[in-house]
Amino acid sequence: MDPEQWTSFFMLVGSGSAALAGLVFIVSALALMGQQTQQALGLEWLVVALPATAINTNGYVQAFRLRGSSRYALSPFRIVGGTVCYLGQIVGALALLLGAGWGINLAAVTLVANFAFLISGSWLLIMGTLPRTD
Repeated sequence: MDPEQWTSFFMLVGSGSAALAGLVFIVSALALMGQQTQQALGLEWLVVALPATAINTNGYVQAFRLRGSSRYALSPFRIVGGTVCYLGQIVGALALLLGAGWGINLAAVTLVANFAFLISGSWLLIMGTLPRTD
């Protein structure tokens, strides 16, 4: 199989994942809406974080199965760091749902950290498909 055939696909996927990373700001916008209880915000955050965690985890599983991703994209730092960020959002959302105010701090910090993993992952995917000019 010729790797050149996949270049357009990975460019599309990388661009799409960068655009989807922008959806992270939906949760931020929900957090800024006034007149919400902690429980409502926790539920909204949990509804966004659970599927995002499942999609992220599925991506790593597929990449390992296909063995086609770069060593940088599948580095232990990226896998553990990204997973910890998603789990932090889930724990923070559950804390908010249970009425603990510290949950917003945990969820917000891990959301911002996760954004760095999302953007760098998109960049690695796009840059990994460009032809080399060695």
